[in-house]
Amino acid sequence: MIGEIRDYETVDIAIKSALTGHLVLSTLHTTTAPGAIVRLVNMGVEPYLINSSLVCVVSQRLVRKICSYCREEYVVKKEVFDSLKLDPGVFKNPKFFRGKGCPHCFNTGYSGRTGIAEVLLLTAPIRELILSRAQEHFIKQQARKEGMKTLREDGLLQVLNGLTTLEEVLRVTSPDE
Repeated sequence: MIGEIRDYETVDIAIKSALTGHLVLSTLHTTTAPGAIVRLVNMGVEPYLINSSLVCVVSQRLVRKICSYCREEYVVKKEVFDSLKLDPGVFKNPKFFRGKGCPHCFNTGYSGRTGIAEVLLLTAPIRELILSRAQEHFIKQQARKEGMKTLREDGLLQVLNGLTTLEEVLRVTSPDE
């Protein structure tokens, strides 16, 4: 495990360890999973080394969970759906919840946290893009074709499952995530 990759020396150690068969887990500060590829290239890692050593990238955020003691259902206005460009096909008769606040959650409506994530697997087409030094949005576009869910999409699934609120997911993600 490597605490954080911040410079070329650290990434060099991580790449060499991975190339010799070690499982290397580390953190790298980027806003999206595809952004990690571009960040590694910008740090001086050759694309062929990324392809040879990297298996997957996970981008994650923590969101607050709705308090189970004061959770209540509410209706989201149509304008919200329109402004967020939410797919009505995915949101057929959705149930949205929020916490109204109680002594258990110190009147915040939230208690605990859960994670949302986007997982980028390095498939053959994505490896080709890396070799050609493709920009982040092209890597993301290909990953989306292959089924990758963005941070926001994973967060919206958590909203539909009643674990967190729409406001919380919008707070921790941006529209392009």
